[in-house]
Amino acid sequence: MSELPAPLPPPAPPSAFSRRWRWVAGAAGLGLVLALSAGVAGLAVIRADAPPPPEPKVSAEVVDKEGRLLRPFALPDGRWRLAASATDVDPRLVAMILAYEDRRFRDHMGIDAIALLRAAGQAAGSMRVVSGGSTLTMQVARLTLPPRARTMGAKLAQMRRALELEARLSKDEILSLYLTLAPYGGNIEGVRAASLTYLGKEPRRLTLGEAALLVALPQSPETRRPDRYPARAKAARDRVLDRLAAQGIIAPDEVRVAKAEAVPTARRPLPQIAPHLSEEMAAERPDLPRHLTTLDAPLQERLEELVRERTRTLGRGLSAAIVVMDNDSAEVRAYVAAADYFDKDRAGAVDLARAVRSPGSTLKPFIYALAFEDGIAHPETLIEDRPARFGAWRPENFDRTFQGTLSVRKALQMSLNVPAVRLLEAVGPQRLASRMQQAGGRLELPPGAAPALPMGLGGVGIRLIDLTTLYAALARGGEAHAPVFRRGDGAVAAPRKARLVDEVAAWYVGQCLLGTPAPENALGGRIAFKTGTSYGYRDSWAVGFDGRRTVGVWVGRPDGQAVPDLTGRAAAAPLLFDAFARIVRTPASLAAAPRGAVMAGNARLPPPQRHFGRARQEQALEVVYPPDGARVAAEGAETLALKVDGGTFPLTLLMDGRPVARVEDRRTLFWTPPGRGFARLTVIDADGRSDSVTVKVE
Repeated sequence: MSELPAPLPPPAPPSAFSRRWRWVAGAAGLGLVLALSAGVAGLAVIRADAPPPPEPKVSAEVVDKEGRLLRPFALPDGRWRLAASATDVDPRLVAMILAYEDRRFRDHMGIDAIALLRAAGQAAGSMRVVSGGSTLTMQVARLTLPPRARTMGAKLAQMRRALELEARLSKDEILSLYLTLAPYGGNIEGVRAASLTYLGKEPRRLTLGEAALLVALPQSPETRRPDRYPARAKAARDRVLDRLAAQGIIAPDEVRVAKAEAVPTARRPLPQIAPHLSEEMAAERPDLPRHLTTLDAPLQERLEELVRERTRTLGRGLSAAIVVMDNDSAEVRAYVAAADYFDKDRAGAVDLARAVRSPGSTLKPFIYALAFEDGIAHPETLIEDRPARFGAWRPENFDRTFQGTLSVRKALQMSLNVPAVRLLEAVGPQRLASRMQQAGGRLELPPGAAPALPMGLGGVGIRLIDLTTLYAALARGGEAHAPVFRRGDGAVAAPRKARLVDEVAAWYVGQCLLGTPAPENALGGRIAFKTGTSYGYRDSWAVGFDGRRTVGVWVGRPDGQAVPDLTGRAAAAPLLFDAFARIVRTPASLAAAPRGAVMAGNARLPPPQRHFGRARQEQALEVVYPPDGARVAAEGAETLALKVDGGTFPLTLLMDGRPVARVEDRRTLFWTPPGRGFARLTVIDADGRSDSVTVKVE
């Protein structure tokens, strides 16, 4: 038998030298292929019908009047992605991103051939992928394309998209896309969401260590998440610092300080400022990515903290709401709708600033304002606070006592019930309700019920936001503006306006309320305010204004249960004064007396105004101001206000027998003198009753 041939020896393993050259050849080939592909892709993509780059969907944001973030809303899939641009972040962070990710970003057209060749050489030299050679534009392209495996085809698609982006967008727009889309682990995307989540602040001013951390995380967002792998996050941050130091971008001593900074180890909640109003605005305009409000974020936060502190001391289950409105613009500066949005025991998710509640005595100033407007009362008019019956109803004061004869000013400051009902009977509950409704005070009555005398003591429902709007009208001289919550897109061009009462009547009320006794440990005489307590101690109120702002406060239980001894003076008024203290150090002075205001003692008032109700004839018509024989100035457009008592609407004013004015629902008529001389002014009502006065125009 012949012998078998000896087996061939196994091939010798390739030397390190040959392996290196195969890597070099492969990398060089890859670089050549990529470069050629880039050229082809560039020729194909730069054409007239190339599709525009897609607009990334971002989280809706609600911001304050200065653009400060109040509350963001997650995307439908749960991701947090906040829009960002180079102007939104620390300039040093932008410089570090470009230095670390793409030093030639400003020069290339989306693909950096030098970086690709460098990456190929590094791969050949170290036998592994050291850097990918992707530009910042290519990274943005990858983030805007559907997810794909890391293949040659995927890389070519990224190059094509990168050239599209460069052809259609500026460098700053591409950079903004990166700042918005860069992944930071979990459901966090974009540098703003990452900075708020990990650092608890906007990325406008960052330390060197914080900026380096935000540069490092997108390289491997899941394995470097600070909330899960803080050691890896720190190591990656330090590598960024070392590379930038090696490039001469930051000094070695700065690196040492930055490396000593602690790395965050947990996620922080995103802002939840003014959560109720934010939800309402986002639901109202779901198409808007950014909702610009009229709120002042620092003030909102201070008042939210104040409400949380105060309600803890008031007792379990109690909550509170505060609304702050600018008098001139009607813009809402703060809107605290509950004690704590996340407190289930206090029904924190319920917007109590829009809950319908009984206002107690807080409607009394509007009764007095109509009486002042009609001329049937003046702040120094005397009025009776004695037991009285109105049909089957006998109202009593809160302390079940009566003060006898006193001034109207004092009756309002003491919030006496009988004088308020007497005046309401004279001006008419329906007329009061109509004026308030026209001015934005949405009143809630039981089904089928009509306005009646008890509404003056709280027998009606109203919302805190509407009550604050009405008080702001008093502060504004009687002109009511609809509250303004939004600026920019979706904002109303001009707020709706309506006349609540005339300017003189509004000023009289403000001066009366300025003298309301302040709560304990508070300085009085600085804000005009009124308190109220609903029947059964269910709601306590305090609303006040100075020369610049109006503040409304409500305190009670969200479920409407009674709370013993919960009064406006004891619970709501201290909160009102504390709110003013957190708004401004010194409240602004009220407006000066308007033309036509009479500052006189009781003895110098016209006789019908000296004592309300005395010798008053039912439905009698009388011109109570100006008095017969009065002298008035004739200066072009100056007008004279005639105050009428009694009569049936409508009322008609005649000058020397010629009709010159007519009113349907108020007892004030305005007349402009045509020139100097005597004029006889006559008022006639619907039933033919009349009264006349003669005035001399000088």
